[in-house]
This record gives sequence, C-alpha cells and structure tokens, in this order.
Amino acid sequence: MKKLLNTLYVLGEDRYLSLDGENIVVLCGRDEIGRVPLHNIEAVAVFGFSGASPALMGALAERGIDLSFMSPSGKFLARVCGKERGNVLLRRKQYRIADDENQSICIARNFIAGKLYNSRWVLERAARDYPMRLDAEKLKGKADMIGKSANRAYESENADSLRGIEGEAASNYFSAFDELILQQKEDFYFNGRNKRPPLDNVNAMLSFAYTLLSGMCAAGLEAAGLDPYVGFFHTDRPGRISLALDLMEELRPVFADRFVITAINKRLINGKDFIKKEDGAVLFTENGKKTFLKLWQERKQEEIRHPFLDEKIQWGLVPYVQALLLARHLRGDLDEYPSFMWK
Repeated sequence: MKKLLNTLYVLGEDRYLSLDGENIVVLCGRDEIGRVPLHNIEAVAVFGFSGASPALMGALAERGIDLSFMSPSGKFLARVCGKERGNVLLRRKQYRIADDENQSICIARNFIAGKLYNSRWVLERAARDYPMRLDAEKLKGKADMIGKSANRAYESENADSLRGIEGEAASNYFSAFDELILQQKEDFYFNGRNKRPPLDNVNAMLSFAYTLLSGMCAAGLEAAGLDPYVGFFHTDRPGRISLALDLMEELRPVFADRFVITAINKRLINGKDFIKKEDGAVLFTENGKKTFLKLWQERKQEEIRHPFLDEKIQWGLVPYVQALLLARHLRGDLDEYPSFMWK
C-alpha cells in the first residue's frame, strides 16, 4: 500500500521555491522562510503567481512528486510531473474504450451511480443524526428521489441520458443542502450552486475543496498508469483532466461536501475567513485559506475502512485506490469498476 505523506501548500504572492540538496526551500525575497526535506513530501501545491526553480522542478519530477500551480483563488493553472508511469498497453486500452460509447458508458454510469448513492447517504445520515434540528422529512424525500435516480443511472444506455439523470439528482441534492448547515447561518447559507466565481462563503468552500480533490484524483490516476485527461463521462477538452473529474464524482459528497459542512458546523471556519470582491466574487482570506488547508490535510490522514477492499486506509488514499481499481478493470482483472460507495 502506498504511504500517504504530506502535501506542501505554499501561499502568498512573493514566495519562490528552490532546491538545496535534498530540501525544498521557500524564499520570500532573499529570505528563507521554510525548508522541507523532499522525502517527507508527496505533492506541492502553490497558490499565487510565484515560481519554482528549474532544478527543483526537475528534482520533483524525478521523484514522482507532483507540483501544481493554482491562482490565489484556487483555480488550477498547471501541473509539473515526471515521466508517465504505467505501460502503453493500459493507456491504449483506456483510449479505445473512451472512443467507444457502448463501452465507456458502462464505466461512466458506475461513477455517477456511486455519486448518487453517496449523495443519498449524506442526506439520510443528516436526517438520522439531527431529526429535531432540521427538516428530516424533506431530507428523506430528497434522498428517496436521488435513490431512484441512482437506479436509473445503472440502466442508462447513453451519455446524454446519464447526464440528464445526474443533473436532476444534483438539483434534488443541492435543494436540500442548506438544511445541512446547522451553525453560523448568518454567514453560511446555500441558495444554489454557483461558481466562476463563487458568490457566497459556502460555494467558495465547495469550489476550493473540489479543486483540491480533483488534483488528488489526477495524481492517483497517473500513479496507476492512466491518462487523467481522457475520460469516460466528461468529454475531451484541451487542458481538462476529464478522467480525474469522472473519478471525483463519486467522492464529492462524502469527501468534499461533508468536509465543508463539518468545518462550518464545528465552527472551524467562520465568516471572517472570507472577503467579497467588487464583482461579487467571494474568496478566502490568506488566513482562511491556511486554516482550510490545515483541516484538509488532517482529513486526509483520517483512517476509514474501504467498502470494496474491506481494508483500513487513510481518506487521502481513496482516490489512489479507486484509480488502481479502475486500472484493474481496464486490464480485465475485474468484471466492472467498483464505485466507492460509503456506508
């Protein structure tokens, strides 16, 4: 099993990364403000428009440590990675299936059915845990509708019908999302999903969490020898990590959404952690982003029992394990791709 190490998050506009022996050095101007051994790092994520030395990028690529560049608001810009892993036969099989709708839909509907199963579970869990504090009947009703959509997703025969089913279920899920917010309602409310840019604190948190999760999925796919840019549900688009977005679908509700709700309800994030720009966009403050990333890293370290493998692993390894299971299916070792269905 792969060992889960740490992700180094670098914030600030004036940071520069360089290499000193076997260490990453973080500079602010000419001053050294941080030093981290390479062997302690799994990935590096830079938020801002600072740079990294060619020597460091080469050292990271050689060791299989992903380096991602994000805008200050968390928008993905670029990734630096080493040689492609895995054999060419696996990727050729991936490309052939992606070009065949009859084959790709069999995998795509498992991604979406897993997402809808987990979305239903999130609502049912909330209704069970807080029956006196929220509208339990509303949540159960929405959960039942999502469950029916999940059954229809398994029977879907083409991508268009699957997208319609997923869109309908997402509408039902997010129409009940505000019920899950039990604390700090004056600062955290949800009137619908919005992005590019997010227009409220909750959407800002969701967008940031999805960005981090998609990066984890892309890294897991590359480690398993797959091409994260060629998907089975999300269509090809230059620069879009389509297969990583596919893999992320089933993990959104139980990994990202529950993380956001927990951070709000436990008051780990508050209204002071956000700023609103003149165009209405809501962004994290630098301190808010630091807090969010610290909590995210802690979440990745938590242990769970994988529902398919029946083994204890850390949350942060789930995208990697799902990527391996997908690769096993493409090789013919598994009859179908086993969605991550959380219990």
